[in-house]
Amino acid sequence: MNKNEDPTLRVAFPLFLSLLALLWFGSLATRSLISPDEGRYATLSWEMLRTGDWITPRLNGILYFEKPPLQYWLGAIFMKLFGLNAFSARLWPGLAGFLTPLVVGATAHRLWGREAGLRSLAIAASMTWVFGNAHFLTLDAGLTLFLTISLCAVLIARYATATPEARRGWIWLAWAAMAGAVLSKGLVGIVIPGAALVITAIWRRDLSLWRGMHWISGLLIFLALAAPWFVLVSLRNPGFAEFFFIHEHFARYLTKVHQREGAWWYYLPFLLGGMLPWLSGLPWLVKRHATPQQSAISATDVLVAYSAFVLLFFSASGSKLPSYILPMFPAMALLLGQRLVAVPAKTLRLHMLVPVLLWAIALAASTQSARVASNSTPPEVFAQLGAGLRTGALLFLGGAALAWWWLRRNRNTLAIMTLALAHVAGIAVALSAHEPFGRLKSATPYVALLQPLIQSGAPVFSVGGYDQTLPFYLRQEVILVDYTDEFAMGQLKEPGRSIESLDEFAQRWQALPQAAAYMDIASYIDMHRRGLPMRVLYQDQRRVVVSRQ
Repeated sequence: MNKNEDPTLRVAFPLFLSLLALLWFGSLATRSLISPDEGRYATLSWEMLRTGDWITPRLNGILYFEKPPLQYWLGAIFMKLFGLNAFSARLWPGLAGFLTPLVVGATAHRLWGREAGLRSLAIAASMTWVFGNAHFLTLDAGLTLFLTISLCAVLIARYATATPEARRGWIWLAWAAMAGAVLSKGLVGIVIPGAALVITAIWRRDLSLWRGMHWISGLLIFLALAAPWFVLVSLRNPGFAEFFFIHEHFARYLTKVHQREGAWWYYLPFLLGGMLPWLSGLPWLVKRHATPQQSAISATDVLVAYSAFVLLFFSASGSKLPSYILPMFPAMALLLGQRLVAVPAKTLRLHMLVPVLLWAIALAASTQSARVASNSTPPEVFAQLGAGLRTGALLFLGGAALAWWWLRRNRNTLAIMTLALAHVAGIAVALSAHEPFGRLKSATPYVALLQPLIQSGAPVFSVGGYDQTLPFYLRQEVILVDYTDEFAMGQLKEPGRSIESLDEFAQRWQALPQAAAYMDIASYIDMHRRGLPMRVLYQDQRRVVVSRQ
């Protein structure tokens, strides 16, 4: 340890990492899986585990080619090891999200020293968008891990002290990580790192990064890892390539076919909120850091270009979702970790006032949660959300007071780690209070009511709507009725797996001795008017579950 470094960190850092892991993984199973994304990806993994087909993805038994399979594979493996539950379903994004800050911290350590590494790790782990997306079952946490590994491997190969053989190994790791990113979410896994290199080279008018990429051996590694699944799934499923590459990449990006459009500033609120508790450091990210380099390009240049491209690329897309910009946050954590090394305690105290003020506002707002209740979301749900937010805010403010105490003693790294841990604890508690709201978008409230019918062999229909979590929690596929959405391609290929019209469903329902159905409110009213024999098993403000009388 450097003589200028705080010796307390030898004990504090392992304690920090242990508490972080406890909060991180302990909160994965505090909430039910919700529809649509969590139910969709859990069901895809369950289908692979159930059928043993690791090549052709199926959602509720229907062909599903919107995304590559890496997350489905890992989800199926974790379900095999730990059972069919929310913890195993969320374990891969949770693990990927946890590993990402470790990669960030290790990279900062190699580039700028131990203090920068510890601070970068704490900053990355506690960013709201990093922690939050690791605790919901989507593809973005896994994509972000591989993109971060690729980015960091290139930075280490270029800027850390290493032998030529070691530099080549880091570049090979970058190519392998890009293959993992492509298998996680498609071509974006190579577009983002490639564009960052292009932009940096044009900006700094320097091609040295490109010359060090070991193109021939790197591409061979990339293709050896990424190509086999694409070849196999194309051979087994004619039409896959056109749907996956044209419809799911170019049409999704260039058009509004998926109806997820947003204004040019769509991501700015998510960027600002996702930066917490380090929001006040945002202006530092665009300030060029003067360090001696062998070429005109610095690590800071690469990180700025990378972050800016992610934001601009997804802002220009015709299909937007909040989690898409997640890959830029680890790069920003690296930039902040580098900046904070030289920042005095007095300046950090001033910057700490921003998250303290925002959490204090959240604390005050939590007492007014009943005011936002609606017909579809009852007051008791918001009351529990408010209670969780209130507890989380108090936890953070207590941790912030301790961080302030450390700063008064110029123990900057301890203060940063304390503030980070307090923010993670606050978010974890607030997220756990999301469960009552999540149950309104999950099958958990009613799935037990269907089990006796399932055991007797009765089919389950999903009429006019679809709860993505239902097949996973039911452990059985459901029959779609008058519902298409993302199943359009699969239904076209295998039309017999769904019922197209309500009239056909009504005839089939009348002929069955036993059956159950999930319906939205409008479909239930329609079926009731038709005089179908139905007994209500469950009903809330958004859906109805019935059985054949």
